[in-house]
Amino acid sequence: MRPSSPAELPYLIVGLGNPGKEYRDTRHNAGFLVLDRLSSELGARLTRVRFRSLLAEGKGDSRRVILAKPQTYMNLVGHSVAPLVRFYRVPLDQLLVVCDDIDLPMGTLRLRPRGGSAGHNGLRSIFESLGSQDFPRLRVGIGRPPGRMDPSDYVLRGFDPAELADVDSILTRAADCCLAFVKDGIQFAMNHFNGEYR
Repeated sequence: MRPSSPAELPYLIVGLGNPGKEYRDTRHNAGFLVLDRLSSELGARLTRVRFRSLLAEGKGDSRRVILAKPQTYMNLVGHSVAPLVRFYRVPLDQLLVVCDDIDLPMGTLRLRPRGGSAGHNGLRSIFESLGSQDFPRLRVGIGRPPGRMDPSDYVLRGFDPAELADVDSILTRAADCCLAFVKDGIQFAMNHFNGEYR
């Protein structure tokens, strides 16, 4: 069997979150919420299970796209992502990880080709399991906690009623950014989607 060319290798888009109904609509599950929106746009249902992830497969133009929602907890997510990368032979520049970011204003998107964890336990776990930080990530701003609230409590809260009207648009914009990453490349997606929600 001949080896696959880079153009034939799939994209893997991973949304980070915690499994379980109690976490479903929390801020820390922004990555899951974006993947749900993206799977809907691609007409792909996240029902297949492999390497402790819910998977779906679709097409971005003619490119094969695999969507994954790891079902480990956040600090162990690398144990799911690294085997998926190896199994599907995904080049690291075609891996996109979507996660929440407490240091970005609500709804701000920041797509980067590489970088550190900024204290995010899910990214840290992926770094350790892949042995690399050189993969794109899309951070979705969830805002800072009010007053002196503990950040770990804040990220496990749901969105405030005043924010819910914007959440739908933010998720659509983030899903569109993921699709632009696949179809048009990271530079195009950064130029068109990075910035604050307006």
